[in-house]
Amino acid sequence: MSNPTFASGSPAATNGTLMLVARILMAHIFIVAGIRKIMQYDGMVAYIASKLPMADLLTPLVIVFEIGAGVLFILGWRTRTLAWLMAAFCVVAGCIFHNFLQTPDAAFTAQMNNFMKNLAMAGGFIMFAIFGPGPKSIDKQ
Repeated sequence: MSNPTFASGSPAATNGTLMLVARILMAHIFIVAGIRKIMQYDGMVAYIASKLPMADLLTPLVIVFEIGAGVLFILGWRTRTLAWLMAAFCVVAGCIFHNFLQTPDAAFTAQMNNFMKNLAMAGGFIMFAIFGPGPKSIDKQ
């Protein structure tokens, strides 16, 4: 697949603003999630500990990743690399924390929706990994 050109006046150049908006929409959930983890730190450590070992180490790493990657993705810095990492994060987090197949009936739908949201986000990040951030970015294709 070839990357779209961003020559002045081309449809891709016109869509540069839309690509920035798309980066903001994709990344804001990471930033908000990281901030919420800070605000609910003890509960988040306990929740992560219920699924994974070393939650006291993983929680701050996840917070730094979510906020840092989210901000850098919006800015368009090393977007392709970040997009692959964020896609992988979405899939892994979905499998570990939204395992709807092993969820009681009362929470099944919510967990399935969260899992599917993570997969959809991974798909969006993969598109950015393939096509890049667009012209309104630090990467400036």
